[in-house]
Amino acid sequence: MTNLITKEIAVYPDNSEVVVSVENVSKKFCRNLKKSLMYGVQDIAIELLGANRKSDTLRPKEFWALKDVSFQLRRGEALGLVGSNGAGKSTLLRIISGLIKPDTGRVEVKGRVAPLIALGAGFNPILTGRENIYANMSILGLSTKEIEARFQDVIDFAEIADAIDSPVQTYSSGMAARLGFACAVHIEPDILVIDEVLAVGDIKFRMKCHRMLAKLREKGTAFILVSHNAHSILNICNNSIYLSKGKLILADETEIVVRKYEEDLSLSGLGNALGAMVFPEKPRNESMGLDIVSLAFKDTAGNILPTLMTGEPAYLSVECKAYQSIENANLGVLITALSGENDLVLYLTANSDNELLKISPGKLEIQMSMPYCGLVPGVYSAKIYVRKDVQTFDIIESFRFTVKANKNTSRCLFYQPRTWKVIQN
Repeated sequence: MTNLITKEIAVYPDNSEVVVSVENVSKKFCRNLKKSLMYGVQDIAIELLGANRKSDTLRPKEFWALKDVSFQLRRGEALGLVGSNGAGKSTLLRIISGLIKPDTGRVEVKGRVAPLIALGAGFNPILTGRENIYANMSILGLSTKEIEARFQDVIDFAEIADAIDSPVQTYSSGMAARLGFACAVHIEPDILVIDEVLAVGDIKFRMKCHRMLAKLREKGTAFILVSHNAHSILNICNNSIYLSKGKLILADETEIVVRKYEEDLSLSGLGNALGAMVFPEKPRNESMGLDIVSLAFKDTAGNILPTLMTGEPAYLSVECKAYQSIENANLGVLITALSGENDLVLYLTANSDNELLKISPGKLEIQMSMPYCGLVPGVYSAKIYVRKDVQTFDIIESFRFTVKANKNTSRCLFYQPRTWKVIQN
């Protein structure tokens, strides 16, 4: 999807004004339901009595969802928020939106906040679209007169005029998403809190959303954007923060933060993201006629590469043990990006390249050579199989590897080899 918000968008005149200030914010939760309810009652009682409820210490079964997080957001700025699941991103957004309170620290917000955390989640399914517009936008801070002035714009943006007087429970998920987004952006907020919601809806609606966000940013609206799609963060946000297990790991320029996050992701719990895998040999009676015994990326000298480098030559080595002759065998490689939305990046097969492979019994190596690696930096998973027609001899579901770069390619979708020259007339 093409991102229509870019860093070249006009900067708001007073972009030095801090609209969100987060200072040493911490938030704890309890994993045990009964204890959580008991702690909640205790906390309410302690607050009513005006006593100190010791918010800075953990009780049994509690954990820190956020711990001592600090940052600032300025008017017209787009701030990226990255981290794996459970890092504390949604908790932080809910605190900024005023949906929950921090246990320690302070959050100061100047202006109207529109939380795009779950489009349509605040709608009453029994009420009509019309009734939900009034209810939703009034909760977001608009008066009845202001809602009436923007009502038609909301309907036109959401493109649900024919269903506006039908109960929301009869809407499709896409219709509810369009209506939720339309309500949020038409309050003209000072701060937009966006949590993965730009991935919903069809491509036409997403493009429309990005155009609207671009207009809002030109007027000075500040964004906090959460996305597992690194390219969205890179294209939209100048600066980002990286959370891990509730702690602030890094706050810097987006390219530096994303690179750090992806490097940690490749080294944390992925185990097989080292560019090589070896598999135990199967008993003969469990083999389908050919077994994959190892996978590795190698350089042109045959040395195993722990990581691939964007723009550098390499080849995929698939070592096999065959128990039979196979004419017209086909090697397939399906590569997905783990650091984005698990989108399919490449689907390569020998068959599609008219390279039918002839295999004889014994040990062998199938090579897929790349004159250069066209993948941009990130973490990837490859599904690799050997087939003949519809018969699959062996398949490896997940061969994980990392790609790094010594060039500025993080903002790209792929690496384009090129040459430069000047021709004088």
